[in-house]
Amino acid sequence: MLHELVETSVLISALAGAGSFFSPCILPIIPAFVSYLSGTALSEIQSQNQSLSGASLAMKKSTRLNIFLNTVYFVLGFSLVFAIMGVVLNSFLANVGTGFQTTFQVIGGAVIIAFGAYLILSMKLRILNFEKRMRNLPRFKTTYLTSFVFGAAFASGWTPCVGPILGTTLTLAATSPGAAYNSLLAYSLGLGLPFLITGAFFSQSTMIIRKMVKHLKYFNPLMGAILILLGILVLTNQLSIIGNFPLANEIINLQGG
Repeated sequence: MLHELVETSVLISALAGAGSFFSPCILPIIPAFVSYLSGTALSEIQSQNQSLSGASLAMKKSTRLNIFLNTVYFVLGFSLVFAIMGVVLNSFLANVGTGFQTTFQVIGGAVIIAFGAYLILSMKLRILNFEKRMRNLPRFKTTYLTSFVFGAAFASGWTPCVGPILGTTLTLAATSPGAAYNSLLAYSLGLGLPFLITGAFFSQSTMIIRKMVKHLKYFNPLMGAILILLGILVLTNQLSIIGNFPLANEIINLQGG
């Protein structure tokens, strides 16, 4: 039973990471941010895509490789921070008694429900629906180290943007301390994989993202409802129900194998 709860928490964390990538405050700025990381302007990439000469094609390949490698180091940066957070949670909470663990589940379920309600209400209440964007960022000499540092900063600096989703992942990690490291690593994987795909297929991903942006108005209500349902399952200690769904069960079995 405990093993199933741990595997379910890891699966949910991976999906939460993917959900963070597609959140309204991150997805629209991904193309500009990834190009900024690589030190390449979007206009330069677009002009290269329109050119058919051999020299420009070679330059395009080098640009694509540069974008992808910088994206890799960016993902490694925030993955390291989340992994450290998982180790810290595991160290502090692994030896907590059963009684406190039950209390954590009750509190955690209530917190997750509150996160879900926040996402739904943020569409109706302007005071809850705000964001801060980075403007007039200075240009810098691109190195893999700077991309890695940006990734580490992303893990902490953008948490208000994806607060409810990341907060849910942290709450699940707290209610299952033994899975804290794996849960946050799974969150990093769920968040990092779409970044890597975007970096590897930048032009195609940019077009897809532009088409998806107009549908983001449905994201917060849908994600809010999912979090409320998840919170109820945690509150009632029924999280293992998710693992009984055929698709979820197959994914969990793959992870176990």
